[in-house]
This record gives sequence, C-alpha cells and structure tokens, in this order.
Amino acid sequence: MAYAYVYILASQKNGTLYTGVTSDLIKRVDEHKHDVNDGFTKRYQVHSLVYHECHDDINAARTREKQIKAWKRQWKINLIEKENPEGWDLFPDLIE
Repeated sequence: MAYAYVYILASQKNGTLYTGVTSDLIKRVDEHKHDVNDGFTKRYQVHSLVYHECHDDINAARTREKQIKAWKRQWKINLIEKENPEGWDLFPDLIE
C-alpha cells in the first residue's frame, strides 16, 4: 500500500512555517534540509520537521495539505504543539 504524508516544517519554534505533501517523507525532508531546490524553505531556512501525518492515498493528503494551508497561523501552531509540544525536529526519529 502506498502512503502519502502531509508535513509541516519550521525555521525554529514558533518561526516561519511551511506545509507540504509527499509520498516519500524522509527523502523530501532531507531535500529541504539540504536546500536541494530553490524556493521558500531555502530562502527562509525552514528545515525542522515539526509535524507530519500519514494518509492512505495522495489525493487525501493533498486535500488535507490544502486545508492546513488555509488555516490561520495559530491553528497550525496548535496542531504542532498538540503532537510536538517542545517543537523538536522529528526528522532524526524518522531515520533511526
């Protein structure tokens, strides 16, 4: 079964946020961390994975990504803090 992920990156705790969707979370976050592509996360140094969720298919993940992107900033922070109150970078846990 293929999975898709919605994720939120942050520049620091309560810093700049970026919401994305991918079918390969480890690869995509690693690309953000190493500034593989020019764009928002490279320009604003948004590299810490602070939230992610898994979906059964890419269409569900894209719908959820659009929903989160439309939220007010505080709602996104609340979502992050509910699952990751300290705002730690979750990426090291994924690759262990």
